Amino acid sequence: TPDHPHSPPLHLLQQLHILMLRTPDLHTILQVRSHEKTPWCSPIKVKHGYANCRTPQGEYYKNVLGTRCDIRCQKGYELHGPQQLICQSSKRWSGKVLCKQKRCPTLSMPTNGGFKCLDGAYFDSRCEYYCSPGYQLKGDRIVTCMDNKVWSGRPASYTEPPRIQCPSVKEKTAEPNKLTARVFWDTPEGRDTADGILTDVILKGLPPGSHFPEGDHKIQYTVFDRAENKGTCKFLVKVRVRRCVKLNAPDNGYIKCSGDGNNYGATCEFSCIGGYELQGSPARVCQYNLGWSGVEPSCAPMNLNVNVRTAAALLDQFYEKRRLLIISAPTAANFFYRLQLGMLQPAQCGLDLRHVTVVELVGIFPAQIGRIGVKLLPPSLALQLRLLLRIPHYSFSIVVMDKHGMDKERYPFPATPAELFALIDNFPLRKEEMKLQAEIGQSCP
Repeated sequence: TPDHPHSPPLHLLQQLHILMLRTPDLHTILQVRSHEKTPWCSPIKVKHGYANCRTPQGEYYKNVLGTRCDIRCQKGYELHGPQQLICQSSKRWSGKVLCKQKRCPTLSMPTNGGFKCLDGAYFDSRCEYYCSPGYQLKGDRIVTCMDNKVWSGRPASYTEPPRIQCPSVKEKTAEPNKLTARVFWDTPEGRDTADGILTDVILKGLPPGSHFPEGDHKIQYTVFDRAENKGTCKFLVKVRVRRCVKLNAPDNGYIKCSGDGNNYGATCEFSCIGGYELQGSPARVCQYNLGWSGVEPSCAPMNLNVNVRTAAALLDQFYEKRRLLIISAPTAANFFYRLQLGMLQPAQCGLDLRHVTVVELVGIFPAQIGRIGVKLLPPSLALQLRLLLRIPHYSFSIVVMDKHGMDKERYPFPATPAELFALIDNFPLRKEEMKLQAEIGQSCP
């Protein structure tokens, strides 16, 4: 102040003030030069951490003399060095700090197993245990290095499971005329490696003594001990079906087989359609050597012999081959006779489908004749046929006979095809024929 004894003269202060007004940055320059004389420390940089500083001269001077900084590390890192640093008059901080990644103790390699880790033993690393073959894990399979430098979970250990020995592959051939085989084996027994006590044995698959179908079947046994360890064994049951070459129906005939048609023991029976007779073996069996018994059958057109001595010999030719529809009239001019032939003519397909042969007996002995299709019967044979079947000579009559030569029905008047077909379709053998004909699609056009 001007009144102070050592103060500069007033005119000098006025000149300095005028100079400062003319030089706007002079105040700043003076401040900077003053700061250069202040003891500053270098800025603190903490990798994987941060510093929280307090200074006596405000936020702008956060690393001047006397500044105190608290050091913290990020999660997963730990501090090496003092927790607080002070900026000293030497322009150096009072110590050095470092944030290092936390690390858990190294896992020990377990007996009968091992482990794999994603990032060693450092914080947040995951390690997974695995077992040697034949052993089971006890404890947590996956552990993680936590922030407190301790592994999560229970320490892993390995226990040997109980042992069980299955039989070897069981192979068997299917029984004759069957597609299955009955297979036996002894139930395997488990053995515990610890205290010898087993709690349960579970079978997956059919039990021994079952009838196994053709093919491969997996059988599995699982045994448990008191610690809930398990041992497993597996084996195959193989059932094979011996098969012959597949047989086909002969031309103009049928085939009906048991079993699967061509398996060992299967029997195939053959028959022919109406108007044909079987030549060769009526039945063949698939044998163990995979060959068929008998001779290959065929269906040949029926060859009727009318030059036989007796009516019985004539009828024997139709046995189990054809049904007979015998029409008898005293004369060819008989009204019922002509009416009957007129009704049967358009029904010829239906008659043939039902294996029916029409026999005509016309006239009175010695002028009577017999006819089967285009073949004429000798008068004596026609007479014997009337006498054997007790067919009247002087009136119209119809006799229906089945394939076994049984007299099934008689009509004193003409019968419509519908009546005859309804009668014949009720015969036991006819029902079997209808199934076979339906299978091959045989029907009238």
